[in-house]
Amino acid sequence: MHLEPIHRPIPTIGEIYRGISLVNFSNAVIAFLFAATAPVSIVINIGIKGGLTDSNIASWLFGGFVLNGIFGMVMSFLYRQPLVFFWTIPGTVLIGPALTHVSFAEVIGALYVTGILLFLLGVSGLVKKVMALFPLPIIMAMVAGVFLNFGIDWIKAIGQSPWIAIPMTLTYIFLSLNIKVLNFIPPMIGALIAGVITLIFADYQININELNLMIATPNIYWPIFSWPAIFELVIPLSVTVLAAQNAQGIAILSSKNHKPPVNTITSICGVGSFLTAIFGSVSTCLTGPVNAILSSSGKQKDQYISAFIICLLAILFGVFALQFTKIMLSTPPAFISTLAGLALLRILQNSFVVSFNGKYSLGALICFLITFTDKPILNIGAPFWGLIFGLMISWLLERRISRKKVN
Repeated sequence: MHLEPIHRPIPTIGEIYRGISLVNFSNAVIAFLFAATAPVSIVINIGIKGGLTDSNIASWLFGGFVLNGIFGMVMSFLYRQPLVFFWTIPGTVLIGPALTHVSFAEVIGALYVTGILLFLLGVSGLVKKVMALFPLPIIMAMVAGVFLNFGIDWIKAIGQSPWIAIPMTLTYIFLSLNIKVLNFIPPMIGALIAGVITLIFADYQININELNLMIATPNIYWPIFSWPAIFELVIPLSVTVLAAQNAQGIAILSSKNHKPPVNTITSICGVGSFLTAIFGSVSTCLTGPVNAILSSSGKQKDQYISAFIICLLAILFGVFALQFTKIMLSTPPAFISTLAGLALLRILQNSFVVSFNGKYSLGALICFLITFTDKPILNIGAPFWGLIFGLMISWLLERRISRKKVN
């Protein structure tokens, strides 16, 4: 096994308690608010379009927050650095088109296989060699292809429901203008608050009669292993976990002088992906934005404590996920579409920049077009074929560039 050794000595409870400060507590709260708004709105949006029930979505959120919260606490404790895990946002978006032609049980089966693959890549130490086979521009072109519809839905919401979409959008833009304000109130939090205020002033009725403080009882899903779902989802999901998510989180932590254990992180993503799939959650990943917030300030040696706090908040949130899901599903569609579109705006921008600003741009273009067209071939979804044909075109027509990079 090629797992990195844990950090010794292991922190004591007293050491953790003494290390709590206003800075790491506030960082944890801000990071939690981000995780509990933008990614959740994307899950709900995908769930609605994919025909999932309230119970399916709540179970997804339970697995995504509770189990990943436990993984994050353990990993941050053992390695004394912020290592928070949630679910892959690009992977979540990949699930949406798949649900139009394969069953949820078949999707669960593909998630199981993805978990096994990620675990094997981590414990074998092959993760870096495997990722070298997939040029980042082509991967990000696939991400752009699946994300673009969210941006389009946001623009449509502005035209169809301007009374809610415009205040949320203007608030997001205003908060993005000032770096100092940005550090205290993330634009997505501001957009959420603006949306809630708009609903209150518009006297929009949200059905809360059935809400209570009952603890969630997640669903247990039995997988169906089908080749079409496995071919469509396993490779794209694995690639998005490793390249679109883990690579970002690892780079952010490395830039803050942490030493993230790459092989162990990949293995935990595999175990997490397998276990959370039992409850219907999409594959586990090391989150970039959340770990960036946690490592943005405060004493470096105590930043793992911020991870402890956010993981506790995540577990509590997941336990009551059903109530939050009911509230979100009672809001206007434009509210969810705007939140999801704004949440993915920067990611979509970065995807286009990485895809078309250098090598492999032709292969990236082919990958983007095929993915965005969203037409299955042999009952296997477009993201898989986007990757395959994008790689083929780059190998055939951009081969010299590929050879230079290998050399």
